[in-house]
Amino acid sequence: MGIVFAPLIFLLRLCVQTVFLAIGQIFTRFVRSALTMLGIIIGVGVVIASVGGLNGMKGFVLNEFETLGAKKMWVWGYVPESKRSVMSWSDAKVSLYEGGLIMDRGSAIASMTPQCGRNWDVFYEGKVVRGVEVTGIWPEWHDIEDRQVLYGRPFSNIDIEEKRQVCLVNEDAVVDLNLDTDPTGDYIQIRGRRFLIVGLVETKEVTIFQGGGDSTAEIFIPFDTHKMMDPYSWTLFIMQMEDPELAQEAEAEVRFILRKHRQLAPDEEDTFRIQVLQEAIQQFSALAGGITVVAAIIVSFSLFVGGIGIMNIMLASVSERTREIGLRKAVGAQPIVVLLQFLIEAIVQCVVGGAVGVAIGLGAVGVLRASIDWMDAASVPMFWMVIAFGACAIVGVVSGMLPAMKAAALNPINALRHE
Repeated sequence: MGIVFAPLIFLLRLCVQTVFLAIGQIFTRFVRSALTMLGIIIGVGVVIASVGGLNGMKGFVLNEFETLGAKKMWVWGYVPESKRSVMSWSDAKVSLYEGGLIMDRGSAIASMTPQCGRNWDVFYEGKVVRGVEVTGIWPEWHDIEDRQVLYGRPFSNIDIEEKRQVCLVNEDAVVDLNLDTDPTGDYIQIRGRRFLIVGLVETKEVTIFQGGGDSTAEIFIPFDTHKMMDPYSWTLFIMQMEDPELAQEAEAEVRFILRKHRQLAPDEEDTFRIQVLQEAIQQFSALAGGITVVAAIIVSFSLFVGGIGIMNIMLASVSERTREIGLRKAVGAQPIVVLLQFLIEAIVQCVVGGAVGVAIGLGAVGVLRASIDWMDAASVPMFWMVIAFGACAIVGVVSGMLPAMKAAALNPINALRHE
């Protein structure tokens, strides 16, 4: 059994000794080694920092998408350029009848709310707030937008059917109008009409895709009440899909229903627009993947340049240590042992350069995370670090093979005579 394991033990001992010898060579010729590894350090550092920064940006954008709602679909009327001389914008508006058709005939849509809005002046006990956003909605709006009532109650179907003059306000409206913390039961005036506040709805942070900045005062009234006050307000549908992974199928289904109802010929453009957030998420994920591939290509070039530097320094090292190689061969060192020595030295230099690059890259990611608020998701997956070290090891093998073969092929007599 000992005879079987003896070669393995010898090989392991040789590798460990060579690794320590290579590390000693790096510290002995520190400046030259550092300059030699510079290409690898820069390449690995850049790709690690890029991946970390990209993950931070990706996490931020996907969080913004999630805030908007990955399962949502928006549908509204639109007049294409080819029809603007023969079709008015009011004719293109989506109607409640079309919304009913989509809910009845479509299997991919779970729920829907129409929405319309105007900026109107709002009065409360002698105080006026100009240009408050007043939005008409259905009760389904709460679940679709994930905005629940903190005090009071949400709208009911009776509020919609009877066009009741009731409203919901958000927390910013409470502050602007100087309402009670629980404003339910108070009356405000909207466009000269008296509305009963029946609930306080939570304020949702404004995302970057909605313009960013601070949240604003919002008042919500039943959709039919809003239309009674302003029949010409623009209408759009906000829908929630059954499965966001089937966003394309849901979009195709809604498009088919609307085109059929509007009797559009196959060659005619849509007189409506559909926006599905899941498509944007998929497009962004594909873009992020493309950027990652570009970063990998960049680092491959850097590693290639670094590998050439390692090869040059190892060839120089073979020339400098020719007498040492000759002496080792003269006392019985086999060519394979000499080859492994120089090959492992090249690999160690590449891996050490990669480790320094990874450390610099992680440091840069930490600085990004600490200095930029929305970069809190910046991180580097472990497999990227494994890839970095693996690539460095491969570069070490490739760049060290020629010098190692040259060293192994030296004639011991000629090597000992070398000056």
